[in-house]
Amino acid sequence: MRKTAVDLSGLKSKWGSTVVAREEIRNFSGGAISEKYVANLDSQGRGPSGRFRCGRKILYPVDDLIRWLEARSEVA
Repeated sequence: MRKTAVDLSGLKSKWGSTVVAREEIRNFSGGAISEKYVANLDSQGRGPSGRFRCGRKILYPVDDLIRWLEARSEVA
């Protein structure tokens, strides 16, 4: 059975910034993904690409986070 792609590009226009702080991932994803889950995946090298640190915060570019979420999603 073929996986049906999910388009999450609409999240970008609803988000007020070009980056998402790890602690805001739950809000960004509508509660689908927690910041702790993403932190665990990051430690395994399986998290969203493009992450960077600003002070004590881990940030993700919105486009990279959306691509990562789309790759992990399918129509139920």
